[in-house]
Amino acid sequence: MKIIHFLTLSLLCLLYPTTETKAQDSTRTAPQDTPGRGTDTAPGSSLSTAEAAAQAYREQDYTRSIALYEEFVAQALAENKESAEIYYNLGNAYFRDNQLGRAILNFERALLLDPGDGDIRHNLHFTQNLTEDRIEQAGTFFLQNWFRGVRDLNNSDRWAVIGIFVFLLFLSCVALFLFVRLLWARKTAFYSGIFFCLLMIAANIFAFSQKQERTRRDGAIVMVGAASVNASPDENSNRLFELHEGTKVRIRNSDGNWYEVAIANGSVGWTKKQNVEII
Repeated sequence: MKIIHFLTLSLLCLLYPTTETKAQDSTRTAPQDTPGRGTDTAPGSSLSTAEAAAQAYREQDYTRSIALYEEFVAQALAENKESAEIYYNLGNAYFRDNQLGRAILNFERALLLDPGDGDIRHNLHFTQNLTEDRIEQAGTFFLQNWFRGVRDLNNSDRWAVIGIFVFLLFLSCVALFLFVRLLWARKTAFYSGIFFCLLMIAANIFAFSQKQERTRRDGAIVMVGAASVNASPDENSNRLFELHEGTKVRIRNSDGNWYEVAIANGSVGWTKKQNVEII
């Protein structure tokens, strides 16, 4: 029983790693500003670059900070080691340099890698509120919203770890049910085992769903001042509407130099690939 108690406490710590940070988010009125956050977790070969970028940021030399962080990101991508922390720092540097589209792009990339981070989420929402477009979200089924809300408490790696912990709890319950003779202990182990089995399945579903979203990468950000969205992939086709810098779209299809995009309210059209950048 002590083993189950210990593993349960460990599981709760994994499920809610950022509770205090999220509680603070609702009172903020400006972006969370933490230059150099997470440079110790980045690839070792680029550590000096990240430190130099953070130092340039503190000295308010945002142009140099951006260049160094971009260099760091390029090397990390070459090594297949993306970092939510570096995208977050780069987004802050772009924000201070008044490049809202680039700031949103990098906050979105950071959030894709670590959706449970309250600082990233806050800075993204703050920056989005400064953009020109105000698009109403199309109605979605409440279970879908609930699924995403719970899933995004942690990233896919943490959900995988939670799945392993819950599996150990499940095995402990099986062992208690099989080898303990006390009736109350067997009943507790039986019902607890069912609960942990369901939780293990849920954790794996959440991990798989987030992994798919990271792999699919069908989101994009408008990077130009005004992007025309047409009825078909042709400059002479009817213009349906116009999107502005920082607006998020979902890519549905591509045709030559055009993307078919959908926005939050469900509207669909075609825009040139040069107008957007993939998250």
